[in-house]
Amino acid sequence: MSTIISTNPATGVQIKTYDLHTDEMISDRLEAAQKTWQEWKQVSFAKRSELMMEAAQVLESKKETYAKIMTAEMGKTYRSAVVEVEKCAWVCRYYAENAAGFLADENIDTDATKSGICYQPLGVILAVMPWNYPLWQVFRFAAPALMAGNVAVLKHASNVPESALRIEEVFRLAGFPKGAFNTLLIKSDQVKAIIENPVVKAVTLTGSEGAGAAVAAAAAKQLKKSVLELGGSDPYIILEDADLEHAAEQCCQSRLLNAGQSCIGAKRFIIVEPVYEKFLQLFADKMKNAKMGDPMGEVDLGPLARRDLERKYTNK
Repeated sequence: MSTIISTNPATGVQIKTYDLHTDEMISDRLEAAQKTWQEWKQVSFAKRSELMMEAAQVLESKKETYAKIMTAEMGKTYRSAVVEVEKCAWVCRYYAENAAGFLADENIDTDATKSGICYQPLGVILAVMPWNYPLWQVFRFAAPALMAGNVAVLKHASNVPESALRIEEVFRLAGFPKGAFNTLLIKSDQVKAIIENPVVKAVTLTGSEGAGAAVAAAAAKQLKKSVLELGGSDPYIILEDADLEHAAEQCCQSRLLNAGQSCIGAKRFIIVEPVYEKFLQLFADKMKNAKMGDPMGEVDLGPLARRDLERKYTNK
């Protein structure tokens, strides 16, 4: 049986080896998800909200544990990992409180006797998620998807398997029905077959353009809905009337965010000429004072998540 090996990027020490799910195990989980959906879609918003609130409680009660797992698996600072878990609890509460309103039936005026908009759950939704925010990227999908009456199947990045399994744990401990949220330990080349499975009704991906193109093509071929978030690199613009001290501080923090491994991190800076030199000096001074080291300690950034990323950036 093939395996996934998780390695601590800060130390290079292997953490754990995980057996990949077999085709039979994948099929069983997809069937269980479909069976659960037949009942889950009938559950009231009030009950879904109650369970999602409980998921928030689970996250907060175990935030130190989950934060340490993320730090060990991909190297984000422990401080930022704790905040990430707290943000996941917030998003659970947000959709628990607002989903019913977002998805309420709407009457609209047309020349017909009666017209309206209503929302119905799709079914089993596959999520292909990245490693840079191991919990947040998943919960920002899972909370609204589950509140809308769908069930979720997760294919997480191969370097964060324990985080993936702990997300499944959160929903289990919160009391969601078995099969409402399933983690699949699989490789990327197995995603296409899962998209093709008739049980899966839609797919969402956060990741690279290449991965997004592959998933979009597979979904389109099956006439299935897809939602893709493929990052970006919008410029950080500093104008002449800017508070340069504040701008430099924000730019420094944004550049160091998640050790530079964030799609929303500041990557390109455009500074108007009259303030260029002053801003550059302020920014350089702040970057020089940034501390790198053990991500469990009081540092500003830890290591890159994987060694192959170092080679990729070096080659560029």
